[in-house]
Amino acid sequence: MTNKRNRSTVFTAGAVSLGLLASACGSDATTTTSTTRPVSTTTVPPSTTSTAATTSSTTKPAPSVAVAIYLVRAEKVGAVRRVGRQQDSLRSALEALLNGPSATDAQQELTSAIPKGTRLRNVRVVAGVATIDLSTEFDSGGGSLSMTARIAQVVYTATQFSTIQKVLFEIDGKPVTALGGEGIVIDKAQSRADWESLTPAILLESPFPGDALASPVTVRGSANVFEAVFRVRIKDSSGQVLADERVMATSGTGTRGTFNEQIAYSIATPGPGTVTVYENSARDGSEINVVTIPVTLG
Repeated sequence: MTNKRNRSTVFTAGAVSLGLLASACGSDATTTTSTTRPVSTTTVPPSTTSTAATTSSTTKPAPSVAVAIYLVRAEKVGAVRRVGRQQDSLRSALEALLNGPSATDAQQELTSAIPKGTRLRNVRVVAGVATIDLSTEFDSGGGSLSMTARIAQVVYTATQFSTIQKVLFEIDGKPVTALGGEGIVIDKAQSRADWESLTPAILLESPFPGDALASPVTVRGSANVFEAVFRVRIKDSSGQVLADERVMATSGTGTRGTFNEQIAYSIATPGPGTVTVYENSARDGSEINVVTIPVTLG
């Protein structure tokens, strides 16, 4: 496949939008959150004080932050939540990505094209470009679809952070110009726009699958749909529609735009539910580009 791309589409996050706070460096540099890229931050509370004889000490774990990793569903990328180290969130997100899908992710038909055993050797960020050094396993196995999907997964995971716009790849410390037997060319820094073909028409980046929500819920991401218009539907566990709202991205019809909307709903009894994004076909009004994620409604 060729690496052309202009926009993203569907996936998930929490009652609070997932504006991604992050660290742009592989070590200790801290990155601010982009207004269009998801992540909610959570500071881990201090551990309880332990007392030994007449003295006591308090150990505080390192603060954590919610990060996204981008897996694959129906041959397109999609975001799920992970917890990373606040002072090293880029590296944390990449390490979580290489760990692959959880059992819960698998139940939602989320997979990864990145070969098992792939390790993060190093990551450094200069002038908005992250150079990501991966072990040789990253270049093994799979055809062109697998190769392009794994590249897109890394690019999307790294560029969730506002200080990173593009990604350069290295394998075992050496720059990569082409990946795999199919020769997927990556001889220049890769942006999300380069991987539009791996991006769903509606990329939902908030809420994430499994999030606990409260009304109104922030729905955020990007879309490339006809006239920039699509819909967001919220249902409870019985299938009752609690909300079905029209949303407009900043651009559409061949150009990917962003969206950030609050959708209000009312539920009598908190419990499981779903958030669905979809587009009505301009041809016959049928629902197309549908993505549904499970959530807990409160």
